[in-house]
Amino acid sequence: MNTAQAFIDFAVKRMGYVKSLGDGVLAQKPDLFKRADDSDNSIAIIIQHLEGNMRSRWTHFLTSDGEKPDRERDREFEPVAANEAELHQLWQRGWELTLSTIQALQPGDMGREVQIRGESLNVMDAILRQISHYSYHVGQMVTLARLQLGPAWQTLSIARGKSADYRP
Repeated sequence: MNTAQAFIDFAVKRMGYVKSLGDGVLAQKPDLFKRADDSDNSIAIIIQHLEGNMRSRWTHFLTSDGEKPDRERDREFEPVAANEAELHQLWQRGWELTLSTIQALQPGDMGREVQIRGESLNVMDAILRQISHYSYHVGQMVTLARLQLGPAWQTLSIARGKSADYRP
């Protein structure tokens, strides 16, 4: 396997892992709309933002700027989604677009340049940028859910005191 194809495969794997962490949050059923105060984001708002970002970045990824003119980014940070079912649809739709777009890339695409807000980025750098961005926000979702659920929270990684179980 060539290096470019390996990068594509690893990017899909890492994006899938980030999605699985968010899936783990949603499976534990925290209150998606709960905010500490009006200036804080809820899990719902984070999901809205992620879906808006994903739709903008991955639609026509190779051929148009990743910040689409019809995107209303500021609106993503307002409570908009009506219910949990709608949020789950946004979550799935965003991830399906993200993963299918990356999976469809060809090794020859890795050397291409794409635009995000007028900034020229190599395709690999643009993908890494999005992995970092999505990891940041999914980490926020994890933290918010942990705070809400307290002792009922089920860890999504190695539990405290169990690190030795994962040593070779």
